[in-house]
Amino acid sequence: MQLFYDPDLDNSAKTFTFPAQESKHLVRVLRKREGDRVHITNGRGDLFQVEILLADPTGCRAQIISHERSVPKRFKLHLAVAPTKMNERYEWMLEKATEIGLDEISPLRCDRSERKTIKGDRLEKVVQAAMKQSLQTRLPLLHPLRPFEEFIAGDFPGLKFIAHCGTGDKMELKRVARADTDITLLIGPEGDFSPREIAQAQARGFVPISLGNNRLRTETAAILACAIINTINT
Repeated sequence: MQLFYDPDLDNSAKTFTFPAQESKHLVRVLRKREGDRVHITNGRGDLFQVEILLADPTGCRAQIISHERSVPKRFKLHLAVAPTKMNERYEWMLEKATEIGLDEISPLRCDRSERKTIKGDRLEKVVQAAMKQSLQTRLPLLHPLRPFEEFIAGDFPGLKFIAHCGTGDKMELKRVARADTDITLLIGPEGDFSPREIAQAQARGFVPISLGNNRLRTETAAILACAIINTINT
């Protein structure tokens, strides 16, 4: 199944015209012709099957022939992860976490962050591509980069965790995470959260957790946490 994405598509539409870039991909790369069928999602849980009426590489036109609505998840996973020094590693993390399944991602600017800026438009494209590749119909919400203190001051439903390498009592994530429960999880930069940040997070109700005995890279920790929480919910 080939899955395309258009955030403005809703179930009131009868026809659809693909943008020029996707039209070219459909006709020149996928070799689609009149009568062929593909699928489109709006990233909000809707899946549309369309039949191509005009295979034009400058504006491929299609008729919507069916619509399905996916069942909402019983929980939401929000990962707040400091950007890595290398952009490629953060993009890889976003891609894999989207494939595994998450609902929100918040880049954090921390005391020990080596990267203080991100390319939001590029990261959004990574998330969209991963959603389509994994045939999902709900697009994770990618938030702008925010300072650590500003983020933890927000209100978050369900359980709140912080993964860090510092000393102190910590429970294993797989033992404290609960199924069918919203979870917000903080993961720091390569140099870890500072002691000040850890204390601030705990004061705001974030519970320290461990992801195991191995020392993990930021992006690896995020992927492992995502996998643990989704496994608990299967």
